[in-house]
Amino acid sequence: MKKNPSKQKVIDAASSLFFQKGFSGTSVRDIAEKADVNVSLISYYFKSKQGLLEYAVTQYYEAYLRIMEETLEETESLTPLEKLKELISVIIQYKQHNHQFSSFIHRELSLDSIFVREMAVTYLAKENHIISNTFFDALHVPEKSEVDRQFLLMQLKGMLLTPYVLQNEWKDQVVGEYSHNVFAKKYVKTIHYWLDFIMDQKDVTAEMK
Repeated sequence: MKKNPSKQKVIDAASSLFFQKGFSGTSVRDIAEKADVNVSLISYYFKSKQGLLEYAVTQYYEAYLRIMEETLEETESLTPLEKLKELISVIIQYKQHNHQFSSFIHRELSLDSIFVREMAVTYLAKENHIISNTFFDALHVPEKSEVDRQFLLMQLKGMLLTPYVLQNEWKDQVVGEYSHNVFAKKYVKTIHYWLDFIMDQKDVTAEMK
């Protein structure tokens, strides 16, 4: 489906401003000025700033989950570890391509709000299901090590979130699309190294004691 250019301009402008100033600190007029559109156009498309946020988040997560599901289908013939690595690669690439909105969303998710609860019920539950299942399929740990399995999963999830929670740690090193791509590739490689290490342990439980 072809995107509406004016509508996308508004979404892009809102993503940038929400990232810089937060949702509460951004007005509809701010968004209209940055997108170079009339305020009435935003009302026509989205009804309100809240409506714009909900639309942008829905668009972000539906594309994100679709890419994850397509990756799992395309890598069906690979080993569980190779499949997991491909999944991690597309997750980081997607988040980095949309780094401002990714950072904004993860910042909002740290708050206890209706927005967070709605996200948890819909998109976050599905994301967690995909990542957890793919990780545990690749992880060879004795059944008795369920606590350790959960700790390792928590570490993986933390690595997937870190660049967008601690965005100030790397923002000065990344300028322009090319450097964003380089950052994503290097960061993915780091996670892959970690996976190779934990998967290579004959007894993860013993290593962690």
